[in-house]
Amino acid sequence: MMDNTVHAQAREDFKKARLREIFAGIFTILSPEKKELLSFYDVKSILKPKSETYRGMMTVPIAMIAGSEGRYNDFDRAFLPRSDHMRGRWESVDRAHLTDVILPPVKLYKIRDAYFVKDGNHRVSVAKMKGVEFIDAEVVELSSEIHVDPGMTKAGLERSIIVYEKEQFIRNTGFDTVIDTSALDFSEPGRYLEILQHILGHKYYLNQTSEKEINLPEAAFSWFNFIYSPIIALLEEEGLLSKFPGRTKGDLYLWTVKHWDRLKGRQGKRISFRTAAREFSKRYGRGFFSRLLSLFKKRA
Repeated sequence: MMDNTVHAQAREDFKKARLREIFAGIFTILSPEKKELLSFYDVKSILKPKSETYRGMMTVPIAMIAGSEGRYNDFDRAFLPRSDHMRGRWESVDRAHLTDVILPPVKLYKIRDAYFVKDGNHRVSVAKMKGVEFIDAEVVELSSEIHVDPGMTKAGLERSIIVYEKEQFIRNTGFDTVIDTSALDFSEPGRYLEILQHILGHKYYLNQTSEKEINLPEAAFSWFNFIYSPIIALLEEEGLLSKFPGRTKGDLYLWTVKHWDRLKGRQGKRISFRTAAREFSKRYGRGFFSRLLSLFKKRA
């Protein structure tokens, strides 16, 4: 009789977990990324940690577990099961919980203030469903200079990386001493390193015709005023910024310059930048109705 009761309770617990996941999906339908469990591999590829340290056994707050190594599609951000095919394993773990069977500790990765499940996703899911606040875990910590917290979405993590990269760029170039740094922003990670290469190339060119060595802040000032700003002015004149909603002037600068280089390679060096910008806009830009739909989605 006791065994039947435990099985019935586990079935009821899984049913409740699935209903919670379904309702959570309805409430986040306009911003589904808030419901997504982070992929450890995605986070690791973005952050590129330089080292790993074994931390051993720890008691970890379940609220600080933000993602999973391999099961991030099977659970939502609250570690609720996302499909009925997970019933068997989930209920098995729940029955162990109901009968006080001691299960092995879960295995977690730690990056700054967030944890990611290596092994034990169902145990985390059941424990969180039951309102358990802490879980025993074997932890490996990965280094990161970029702040990570459990509430971050992938987009939020990328924004933190962009902020960090901009700080490093300013520190390396002295850009803020010669130019308003708000004039150079990006919507994706990795762009400031590309811009640094542009400035270094410009610095090399300047030094070919200068009697004294041009330092990096001077080269950054020259690049901004004589290359970047005129290109941005042309892009604004051609109306490109309105055709790429959510993107920055810096994004458009890099994209169109790369497109110009590709066209010159195929069609010859006589092609003008204005022609390249127009061709890029025609090929990749969004039309009026597409931009209008995007505006309505943002307001919703």
